Amino acid sequence: MSWLDALPEVRGKLLRNEALGPFTWFRVGGPADVVFMPEDQDDLAGFLKALPADVPVTVLGVGSNTLVRDGGVEGVVIRLGRGFNGVETDGVKITAGSAVPDAILARKAAEAGIAGLEFYAGIPGTVGGAAVMNAGCYGSETVQVLTHATVMDRGGEVRRMSNAELGYTYRHSALQGADLIVLSAEFEGAPGDPDEIKARMAEITERRETTQPIREKTGGSTFKNPEGHSSWKLVDEAGWRGKPFGGAMFSPLHANFLINTGDATAADLEGLGEAVRADVRQKFGVELEWEIKRIGRP
Repeated sequence: MSWLDALPEVRGKLLRNEALGPFTWFRVGGPADVVFMPEDQDDLAGFLKALPADVPVTVLGVGSNTLVRDGGVEGVVIRLGRGFNGVETDGVKITAGSAVPDAILARKAAEAGIAGLEFYAGIPGTVGGAAVMNAGCYGSETVQVLTHATVMDRGGEVRRMSNAELGYTYRHSALQGADLIVLSAEFEGAPGDPDEIKARMAEITERRETTQPIREKTGGSTFKNPEGHSSWKLVDEAGWRGKPFGGAMFSPLHANFLINTGDATAADLEGLGEAVRADVRQKFGVELEWEIKRIGRP
């Protein structure tokens, strides 16, 4: 009997052969064998304890920087929702569930007079994703403000990890590939005037709206910035800004933003990214590394 025929009882939602395109900003990709939306932490723990250890598990947030391949995703895709979206403040500290959008984290911090988290207003992901990839923009990064993350392992056990244990580097942490699911994260800022904080957030939002194609079907920054270089400049100088590739293109507005122009497949998008990587390598001797997370079967 297949594991698909013996899924554990849950209080949340279990969806079989569920298309993942609607869960991502690119709006492309094949189905997951199973999508699980747990009701809460206990529901998630019970499911993981009962799930065979050899079944792959993938966590998907709001899909803002994820490309799901056309062949879909093997195993279980876990999507955390309302049971993981609480926010609590205490002085200059703020704790947020992993499903909380980064922009909401910034807003809640501002309302509480907590400065230092304004940059999250410019990141289109969730707290869980930010904790995993050390998300940042405009000179600030998660490593500077996150103090602890609470995570769950494949056995349903929960533990708290410090900033040092998370091993942050540029757009990377020890959580990547560690089979751990972020449940919540704790941040610490500094005292600030709510109006001044909101004004800085408004500047970030305006800057983002005028320089990035945020209303397109995109995945945010496609490539990490190589040391000493800006990815957008390399893509632009290689001649790929606004150049169609199937249904994919690097945005005319921001050359490091890969966009689905309307009818792209995941293969179009990933193929364009790989073509650009090869061209930049050949022309400039620089290796572009994907920042977008690509998951699933080709």
